[in-house]
Amino acid sequence: MEETHNNQVSMPQSRDLPARERTAAGFTEELPKLLLASSSPRRSQILQMVGWPFELGAVEIDESLHESESARAYVARLAAAKALASADVHEHRPVLAADTTVVVDEHILAKPEDVEDGKRMLRLLQGRWHQVLTGVALIYAAGTEVDVELTEVRFAPMSDAEIDWYVSTREPMDKAGAYAIQGIGARFIESIKGDYFNVMGLPVRLVYELLRR
Repeated sequence: MEETHNNQVSMPQSRDLPARERTAAGFTEELPKLLLASSSPRRSQILQMVGWPFELGAVEIDESLHESESARAYVARLAAAKALASADVHEHRPVLAADTTVVVDEHILAKPEDVEDGKRMLRLLQGRWHQVLTGVALIYAAGTEVDVELTEVRFAPMSDAEIDWYVSTREPMDKAGAYAIQGIGARFIESIKGDYFNVMGLPVRLVYELLRR
């Protein structure tokens, strides 16, 4: 898949990382403990899976979409806003924030407003490809990095009965695009191009790359 990273912000910040011993090649196995500015259980699960130490520091921000704002700009802006808001509360800590959305036909699909909205989203996605974009913001000793990861996902065709049943499980109701690739929704995913963890909500490889910039 083509390179999808697009650096958005680079500005100095005074955030300190724990002291780390590096090899001659500049590599260290030790990862800094992050303050995760997110209440998403999926993002916490991913960091736990890859052995990255963290604690929670979620904040509330206005997530309204600006007029004529692209999906890429939207998730980058929200990730940066979350990180900065959390950093203001928890000073001198490496802060990580992310925001994920789903795009089909240039329409942004956020979390469903209700059951019928969830069904509407699944009807749009079924039998075709769509894009999942996650904005990631990292504030640490070297400054602030904001980037965006893109993954393409193809849904299998779904019958009305399958859509009704899936929404009735309630799994789609707090997910962008109304599905969870790591849950029941996996049975409807035909193919994926890109980072699987990005679809879950946190492209951990991108986080690691941002830390090394």
